[in-house]
Amino acid sequence: MSAPFSVAVTGQSLIRHDLKAMSDPRLIEVAQILKSCDVAFTNLETTIHGRHGGWPLKGTYFGSSRPGVLAALKELGFNSLALANNHAFDLGPPGILSTLEEVAAQDFLHAGIGIDQRHAAKAQKKLFGSRRVALIAMDAGPGPSFMYAENASEGRMARPGINRLNVSRVFDLEAGIFNVLHSVQERFRSSALERANYAQPEDPPRLNGQDEIDFYGTVFRKSDTSDRRLVVDRHSASAQLSTIAQEAGRDAFVIVYLHHHHWEPSWQQVPSWVREFAHDCVNAGAGLFVSHGAPVLQAVEIYRNTPIFYGLGNFLFHTEKEEREWSPPEVWKSVIATCSFGSGGRLEDICLRPIVIGGIEALLDPACDRLPFPVLADGKMAAGILEDLAERSTDFDTLLSLDNGIGRIAL
Repeated sequence: MSAPFSVAVTGQSLIRHDLKAMSDPRLIEVAQILKSCDVAFTNLETTIHGRHGGWPLKGTYFGSSRPGVLAALKELGFNSLALANNHAFDLGPPGILSTLEEVAAQDFLHAGIGIDQRHAAKAQKKLFGSRRVALIAMDAGPGPSFMYAENASEGRMARPGINRLNVSRVFDLEAGIFNVLHSVQERFRSSALERANYAQPEDPPRLNGQDEIDFYGTVFRKSDTSDRRLVVDRHSASAQLSTIAQEAGRDAFVIVYLHHHHWEPSWQQVPSWVREFAHDCVNAGAGLFVSHGAPVLQAVEIYRNTPIFYGLGNFLFHTEKEEREWSPPEVWKSVIATCSFGSGGRLEDICLRPIVIGGIEALLDPACDRLPFPVLADGKMAAGILEDLAERSTDFDTLLSLDNGIGRIAL
């Protein structure tokens, strides 16, 4: 029988500044929570500019960090990192290689990128005390195909990159609108060769019958209603679920991580396809499911006695102050979740400690400079964060109680 153990999970860490020299008691207070758990997990929302170099592959939203940020995360108490996200390929394959090298040097449990697809999709394992933990991390985009890892084939080299959960976006259109769109396409129809030229570096999307059209890279489908749907590729999902089942069958505690930017118009809403996939992961044997992408708190669900954190927002968020898209206050509020498991591996307790990323003063007054780290919230601020999370989680049959500024989930 496995020994009791605990896991701390936080929002994503978009870290660009080294925090090791900081001795602020508010930062130490946060670090003590992380260090109190056997496993402390975050998503490294950047790529490391290290020995292998690399070149920026993005415009405005490019981001990379020096290796020193990893030592800073280690000093904070983190020992487990997801690496699959939209910034992991910002320096191309060299960034993937440097990131792998540097996180290994710091002895993190890490997963989600690799030298080829097999490596990127592999569950990485580590002993924490007497408990073997397996981590599987994946990204569902949207992003160009070249950022995802690929195995070598005849005449084609392997590509270092990210473990991909293949997801496609399909727009359902009523027949009248669909026919108009189809007529526009027919009017400007070009030769197969010209379409291939414009498709580079991507391949054209696959279509399923005459009721679907590829309208310059976006698939539209004739339907009785108008809707936007995200479709998870069955083969891609099956491969991920098989890996989960394999590790669970070896008595590992499996942490599954999903990163995606297929957000709903309300960032705090959980997409239905993510909920369905999370349930599939738990059914396959996951002991904990964590997701990031939308930079806000989303609902928490307990499914088959397994915690599902649909979105923990941010933990470290080193952005430029003039980036106005991150101005909503919800972007700067989150929680640190600590999950306690008994000797049989059964979930016994979840504690939620509300935090404010960048400091409370900067949240209340935009003229103030943000701190480069989160602080614990208290009083009305803490209650407000937890009450909002409790309200969003009720649709998932999750009951969250408040106790002196700390949230607890009834099991």
